[in-house]
Amino acid sequence: MGRSARASLAAEPRLSAGGPERCVSPDAVHGNPAPQAPILSVRAVRFGFADAPAFLGPVSLNVYPGQMWMIVGPNGAGKSTLLRLMAGLLPLGGGRVELDGASIDHVPLRVRARRIAYLPQTLPARLPQRARDIVLLGRYPHRTFGMFESARDYAVADGALQTMEVGALADRAMETLSGGEAQRVHVAAALAQEPAVMLLDEPTASLDLRHQLQIYRLLARLTTEQGLGVVVVTHDLNGAARFGSQVALMNAGRFVAVGAPADVLQPEHLDAVYGVRTRVVTIDGAPGRWVVPVEDGDGPQR
Repeated sequence: MGRSARASLAAEPRLSAGGPERCVSPDAVHGNPAPQAPILSVRAVRFGFADAPAFLGPVSLNVYPGQMWMIVGPNGAGKSTLLRLMAGLLPLGGGRVELDGASIDHVPLRVRARRIAYLPQTLPARLPQRARDIVLLGRYPHRTFGMFESARDYAVADGALQTMEVGALADRAMETLSGGEAQRVHVAAALAQEPAVMLLDEPTASLDLRHQLQIYRLLARLTTEQGLGVVVVTHDLNGAARFGSQVALMNAGRFVAVGAPADVLQPEHLDAVYGVRTRVVTIDGAPGRWVVPVEDGDGPQR
C-alpha cells in the first residue's frame, strides 16, 4: 500500500447505502433476513492511514452462508482494504469484525484460517515450489500438529488442482507457469482450505474469458451447493451483475449502494461513482443485463 497503516480515531459519521441521512444495520443491507446466522459480520468498521485518518468507513456488511457478494468501485475506493479488514489482517480504527459471532481478534489464528480463505490481489511471483506444494499450504490449518500432510490432505489438494484444471501442472515449479495458470493454482490453494467463507481480491484479473467464467461458475456452485459465503472484489461489473447475489458499490471508502445487482448496477449510481455515462442493456443471446460505458450519440438503450 505504500503508506503505514494507522487506526483512525475520527468520529464516526452517520452514513447509509443511500446517503448521509440515516444509519443502516448490517442486516438491512443484506435484504430479507436469512434463517442462519452470518458467517462474517462487518459492523460500522472504520480504518485510516497516517495521512488519511478517515480513509474508510463506517461500513457494515453481513456475509451469510450461500451468498456471493461482489464489491465493486473505482481504483482507490477502499475495496481491497475492506477485504483485508474482513480477514483480520489490518487493525480496526473503529467498529467490529465478527467471525461466527465472535470478535475476529479473539478467534485463534488456526481456527480463523480454517474458516476464512483470503486471496490477495498481488501474489508472490517466481516461486520455485511446485504447484502441488503451494496448494498443500492450504491444508496447513487442518494438520494435527501442523507439520505433516495426511493422505486426505493430498487428496483434497489434488482435487482442488483438478477442479481448477491445473492438475497436469501439479509437479511444475510455479515460476514456470503463466500468470493465469499461477492464479488458478492460488485459487486451488484457497479451495483446499475448505473454508466457510472465501475473500477473493480480483481473482479473475489474469485469466482469459473461459477461465474467468470457470472461476465465477465454481464460486456460484459452491455457494448454492455447499453454503459457502463468498466475497469478491472486482472491476468486472458484468461478472458482478451475472453471478453476484449481492453487490456493494464503493467510493471514497463508503458504500454508495448495496443490494441486489439489478438495483445497484444502475446508471444513477454508476455514472457519479465512475465519472462516465453508462447504460444497462440487453444483448441478444446473452444472459441478463449488461453495463456499458457510452458517449453522446451512442444508440438508444434496449
